[in-house]
Amino acid sequence: MAHILIVEDEADLRDMLSESLEQAGHDTLTAGTIGEARLKLEDSSPDLLLLDWMLPDASGLQWLRQIRRIKKFLDLPVIMLTARGEVSDRVAGLDSGADDYLIKPFSLKELQARIRTQLRKHNGGLQPERIELGGLALETDTQRVLAGTHEIRLGPTEFRLLKHFMGHPERVFTRGQLLDDVWGHQVFIEERTVDVHIRRLRKALEPSGRAGLVQTVRGAGYRFSTRKS
Repeated sequence: MAHILIVEDEADLRDMLSESLEQAGHDTLTAGTIGEARLKLEDSSPDLLLLDWMLPDASGLQWLRQIRRIKKFLDLPVIMLTARGEVSDRVAGLDSGADDYLIKPFSLKELQARIRTQLRKHNGGLQPERIELGGLALETDTQRVLAGTHEIRLGPTEFRLLKHFMGHPERVFTRGQLLDDVWGHQVFIEERTVDVHIRRLRKALEPSGRAGLVQTVRGAGYRFSTRKS
């Protein structure tokens, strides 16, 4: 299913949304401020954003305008959640880049239906993609990685790393290239962050005996290879 970032300052509502969406099979991250949300958006690159308008440190609407200026997030589905129900407010939300607009209080069933609609719309009806290599099967539509019948649980960044590697087997990537390709050109983080996530990826693959597929190329970077290094 989808990886969803929920930005909502009301803790009870935030927790309820997260629980409801995870019960529906989605993976969620939550944030209560724009500052926190900005970091999680850059690190996780979610499939969909649920965004409250009124937040304690900034306006969700203003942040949305900033997001839409970043090429990486131009097509990110965004559903605004707000108590502001005037027609002028809805127009402002949609004109600022929201794909949909839901007025509080709302039905969780309606929210889930709108999420499904946006995911279908932005996925463009593409057939599920499955990459099989080195005894691993990676499914992009379900965000699952399998080693035989065993599912390997990965964080969103580790999943994107593995997908990138499996899509380019044997190719060596520098840390800088991985930052651009996996995190995006607009994200400014240190290259050593790549090493942290490589370690996490190997740790997750280790129980299945596949950690060695992600290889260090001394003085160059990393590659995914079925050949022994």
